[in-house]
Amino acid sequence: MTTTVIQPKWHTTAQVAEMLGFGLSKTKMLVLTGEIRSVKVGRNRRILPSWVDEYIQRVTSDAGLRSA
Repeated sequence: MTTTVIQPKWHTTAQVAEMLGFGLSKTKMLVLTGEIRSVKVGRNRRILPSWVDEYIQRVTSDAGLRSA
C-alpha cells in the first residue's frame, strides 16, 4: 500500500505570519501593500510558497546592499 502525502499548495496569511515570525497585523499589511504577493479566493487571501520565498529573497538582498 502506498501513502500519498499532499503538500499544501498555498498558505493562509496566518500561516505565513507564523513562518516568518511576524505578527498577523504586520503580515496582513505586507500583503495589502503588495510586499508579499497574494491572491483572493472568495473572502480569503492565499499566498503561494514561492511568493513567500520571493519576499524573503528581496528582503535579504536589500539588507545585503545596505550593509555593504
